[in-house]
Amino acid sequence: MSDTTTAEPARTASGATVPVLAFAGIVVAVMQTLLVPVFKDLPRLLDTTPGNATWVMTSTLLSGAVATPIMGRLGDLFGKRRMLIASLSVMVVGALVSAFTDALLPMIVGRTLQGFAMGAIPLGIGLMRDMLPRERLGSAMALMSSSIGVGGGLALPAAALVAQHTDWHALFYGAAGLGVLAIALTLAVVPESPLRAKGSFDLPGALGLTAGLVLFLLPITKGSDWGWSSPTTLGLFAAAVVVLLLWGLMELRVAAPLVDLRTTARREVLLTNLASIMVGVAFYVVSLVLPQLLQLPSETGYGLGQSMVVAGLCVAPLGLTMMFTAPVYARLSARYGPRTTLLIGLLVIAIGYGGGLGLMSAAWQTVVTSVLLGAGIGLAYSSLPALIIGAVPASETGAANGLNTLMRSIGTSVSSAVIGMVLANTADDVGGVAVPTMQGFRVSFLIATGAVAVGLALAFFLPRRRPATTTRLRASSEEDANLARAEQELAGAPGTGAAVAGEPLRGFRGRVLAADGTPVAHAKVTLIDRHGRQAGAALSAADGGYTLAVPARGPYVLAARAAGHGPLAHSATHAGDDSPVDLDLSLPGETVSA
Repeated sequence: MSDTTTAEPARTASGATVPVLAFAGIVVAVMQTLLVPVFKDLPRLLDTTPGNATWVMTSTLLSGAVATPIMGRLGDLFGKRRMLIASLSVMVVGALVSAFTDALLPMIVGRTLQGFAMGAIPLGIGLMRDMLPRERLGSAMALMSSSIGVGGGLALPAAALVAQHTDWHALFYGAAGLGVLAIALTLAVVPESPLRAKGSFDLPGALGLTAGLVLFLLPITKGSDWGWSSPTTLGLFAAAVVVLLLWGLMELRVAAPLVDLRTTARREVLLTNLASIMVGVAFYVVSLVLPQLLQLPSETGYGLGQSMVVAGLCVAPLGLTMMFTAPVYARLSARYGPRTTLLIGLLVIAIGYGGGLGLMSAAWQTVVTSVLLGAGIGLAYSSLPALIIGAVPASETGAANGLNTLMRSIGTSVSSAVIGMVLANTADDVGGVAVPTMQGFRVSFLIATGAVAVGLALAFFLPRRRPATTTRLRASSEEDANLARAEQELAGAPGTGAAVAGEPLRGFRGRVLAADGTPVAHAKVTLIDRHGRQAGAALSAADGGYTLAVPARGPYVLAARAAGHGPLAHSATHAGDDSPVDLDLSLPGETVSA
């Protein structure tokens, strides 16, 4: 576990913090589907070949995959809000580069910079964990996690409307404007997290991961054009395996790695990340299939003959439903836990794709399919950060969620490649034009159903937990009662250093001190275990003394807070023996409003 420090006092998160972070996530996700309505016209618009035009989409995908774990780690080290603003700024620059060009190379450069902003999703989740109380955290993380789908779903009709009635460059001007608005709102509303991971940035690890991901994702996205058995495709896959293996060996030897592979190998983290790939596959299939089905001419016998805008509106419920499932997820997760919520979400996705096989003959039927899939994907996406956060230390939240977002990106990349290959191989040649067939659409839905089945199997083996509500309410009521008793004891016997429930045989003890070394009375000291759950709490005595028992050996975070002082978070490890660990906590000198 990386040590955690408090670099600066935390500002209290306002009620607008969560909507602003979610808005930033939606703006970033818009980049993924911004050009879908004009994708088929890109060769003409950029005066290039269809094969070269695909790089406009591929470059965004590759840079987004690379950026997520890197920006997550940088956020843990230097400030998540700071890195969030940096990500959005890079996106704005990229959008403006694309807006001012009709040439292929500058367009690819701009799109690469736009994809770099995908790191904003894990950074937003990390900020929420650091700032929000438990009762708000579940629904907030659900909304932030779902924003990647919400933005993608809502971008389709909006982009179609703009592309149909104005110059296509207006898409990038609009994206840049949204990015500037997100930056301004973040600066005005979102406080910086006080938590920092100790250590340095692992530059060799970042370069190694970048090389491995590019070598792996490049043949996935271009395999259909190059040929899956071509020497180029097979050679890049082989090189990716070698580079990633060497990178993994190097990361295991580094004191402060970019990705803590030992943490990633834990069953809960590993299975969640693998399930994330399957959810990413399922999400992208509907985005590829339904717009094409809706826009195909009715003369084909199965096409629905809708305009670009109507097709976008029929798919829009996918994103809207994902947004509205966030509060539903919070209630389900609080009662049954994120594992159960993930299983429910995957089951709903399976029902959506299974039913969708027979709901392809009318536009309203695609709306029903979009709603079902949006509900299932929303529940599944919302569960993923809670599962990750519950299994990693607080100081690794950004990097761990960055890796999880990367897994989703890998899923969408695999989905794009496989479904593209299926639709191409099952298409009919009509006057030299490849026209997708109903067989291809149904095979695509069956592939998505298979991916969901694999995800269900993986989620089934996740560790079970007791429902969070019962545990949390019990802990809260016990804590309130104990702290009330401690207040009375402290008032009647100042200077005794009384504990919440007496002196523990094993745990932490010490004094809470101000920056000038004077004791701080009535400071609340909270013990947080490696899963981010509260393991105990105490009030300091008049002499600043506190004692806290630990339930088991292992790493903990002691968070101290007192009126008139900045908060402090300090990591420490207990060996599990009967000897208490002596640890004084020095609150920052800056004062904050009580």
